[in-house]
Amino acid sequence: MLKTLFFSIWFFLHPVHVTLTSIDYIPEIDSFKVFVRMYFDDFLRDYKLDGNEIKDKEFSTTDALYINMMQKYLAEKVIIKVNDKQLSGKIQNMNLADNEISMNLEYGASKKPKTVSVKSLIMTRLYNDMSNMILVKINDFEEGVKLTSDMTEQSFKIK
Repeated sequence: MLKTLFFSIWFFLHPVHVTLTSIDYIPEIDSFKVFVRMYFDDFLRDYKLDGNEIKDKEFSTTDALYINMMQKYLAEKVIIKVNDKQLSGKIQNMNLADNEISMNLEYGASKKPKTVSVKSLIMTRLYNDMSNMILVKINDFEEGVKLTSDMTEQSFKIK
């Protein structure tokens, strides 16, 4: 239900500055599946703040160079800690359509997550009205939060 609400809001909000990050724990493989969606034009502006530049016509979702570049960007902008241990993610696939870029990542995990901390710095230096919508789902626990330029991190206690 909460996931549906986030997706519904997602499509409605641009030009409001918003991203969506969904974090789902998969106990069978002891890892997290993470989905990130943002507007591509906003991403290009944010990426440029660090002295980088990509022309949107050059960007390819299947080119290893751009996959690695996006993976590095997300590693710096989306920090996920489980039981106080920072996880690293690997992009499984990436899609760009209608000015929206979506990525599916896999993060390794420790068994039995008790706490999850999520920090999202996506575009927080770029826009004062930035809304990074975060949804965490672990077993029967599901909670969402809106992170902003002023509040970039949230911790969740898993019951």
